[in-house]
Amino acid sequence: MTTQTQNSTTSVFLVSGGARGITAQCVIKLAQHQSGKFILLGRSAIAQSEPEFAQGCFEEPVLKKRIMENLLSQGEKPTPMSVQKVYNSIISSREIKETISSIEKAGSTAEYISVDVTDPIALQEKIAAVVKRTGAITGIIHGAGNLADKLIEKKTEQDFEKVYTAKVKGLENLLACVHPSQLQHLVLFSSVAGFYGNIGQTDYAIANEILNKSAHLIKQKYPACHVVAINWGGWDSGMVTPELKKAFAERGIDIIPVEVGTKMLVKELNAVNRATTQVVIGSPITPPPAELDSELRTYRIRRKMTLEANPFLVDHTIAGSQVLPATCAMSWMINACEELYPGYTYNNCREFKVLKGITFNQTLASEHILELQEVAKVGSQSIEFQATILSKTPQGKTHYHFKAFVTLLREMPAVPIYDGLNLEEDNIITTTGKAFYQNGDSTLFHGPAFQKITRVLNINPQKITVECLWENITEQQQGQFPVRWHNPYTTDLSTQSLWIWLSHLHQEVCLPGQLTHSEQFAVTPCNEPFYVSCEIEGKTQTGVTANFILHSREGEIYSRIIGAKAVIWPMQLSKRK
Repeated sequence: MTTQTQNSTTSVFLVSGGARGITAQCVIKLAQHQSGKFILLGRSAIAQSEPEFAQGCFEEPVLKKRIMENLLSQGEKPTPMSVQKVYNSIISSREIKETISSIEKAGSTAEYISVDVTDPIALQEKIAAVVKRTGAITGIIHGAGNLADKLIEKKTEQDFEKVYTAKVKGLENLLACVHPSQLQHLVLFSSVAGFYGNIGQTDYAIANEILNKSAHLIKQKYPACHVVAINWGGWDSGMVTPELKKAFAERGIDIIPVEVGTKMLVKELNAVNRATTQVVIGSPITPPPAELDSELRTYRIRRKMTLEANPFLVDHTIAGSQVLPATCAMSWMINACEELYPGYTYNNCREFKVLKGITFNQTLASEHILELQEVAKVGSQSIEFQATILSKTPQGKTHYHFKAFVTLLREMPAVPIYDGLNLEEDNIITTTGKAFYQNGDSTLFHGPAFQKITRVLNINPQKITVECLWENITEQQQGQFPVRWHNPYTTDLSTQSLWIWLSHLHQEVCLPGQLTHSEQFAVTPCNEPFYVSCEIEGKTQTGVTANFILHSREGEIYSRIIGAKAVIWPMQLSKRK
């Protein structure tokens, strides 16, 4: 396999921080896929030959003992700091030489320059000298960086300068030596800390986000250059200790295996990806939950909603008007609560009521308000909110659209198993797929984004079981109601099963009125089958009460709605214009 780059056989890459660590591993992998020349920059000095006492010694305790003995023989008193300094010098020289050797074994050439990228004068002088031997530089990989992790109140100006200058000034200095107009590739090693933020890394996050924005600006100005800022997560390397791995695992953060990560770099440099200027490779960073105080707060969140901002609404049209699914209103409540308390996760919603609903016609308010009132905090384990979505008319009259109580948990309970599981097929309803939708008055009114019931497995007067497959729609289609932990689209999809039951057995249709009590235990899968078991609790002439259980084939419950109330709807009003 060869990376498809422009003039790949004559590529000359300038790589900051490229002689050691993860950047070096990436360069080696790139050299294995693309022959060329690599100029490696680093602050460490490289010794032409090792001290005699260090030769052939590779075990850290033994080597440090020899360093101590050597210092004593020279009349110096060894200290932990002086021993570590000599040890680091020996190890860094070895790593640099090993990187160069690996690149050359791959069929490329490599040259190491000891220079600090934050020193513009020395950098220009040394790069100018090496270019005379290698030829013009066609690519830059900026991997240099420093860490000074501390809580913000403990950071010093020196900490900030150390972290900021390596990333930001380093890039400025490299581009002062090599103008972007001559580059075919510019690769910036950024971090998920810049994309998501991270505790103790304010300076690192700032510096990396500047790299991200710089990538977009440079790409706009020099569109012929393949520019990409890679927001890396944590790598499975020496910097990630077993203790840190454990902490990552507790926060649900995956680390990147070296072999996987280096291959992904090569993939990003493929010409087919040249339109992508920023990419995140790594898990989202979710801060650990903060300890809760006893104060109960109130929040007001304002949102202007339009059809243009929410394309999916075209597929939720009732009687000729686009109507906001109740599950999307619920999702707005849930997402807002989770954003207020990172590390806490939505578990249940009770007493959810559709009051006036939201219809996208001449009655649509210019602004909708989500009011969140904290009503209970149980230790540091849970937070309950009362959520209300309302709007005001130009005359000042208040319309209430939806109400509910939403609970977040610090630790989610185990996923329960559905004890009423029945996936046997009775072949009573043989309709499949799109035929459930917009196929006559008694069929579902939903458009393509919601047409995801694939078949009915079984149906009787007490229950219906359906198979669903929700294919993820784009973020642009999702608009202001994105899929996160809670998926409003699969939740809405689950309630369609009641419509099919009611239409088949009673020749009636319905719309949701109250979702009484909802619980979520896991993410409902996208792009693969899941199942909905709808249990009928009771029916009158005007309404139906039912439970909806979303589960896997094995009965693992993703979420469930208990005691949902639906309103029997005149069938002619369900027609789509």
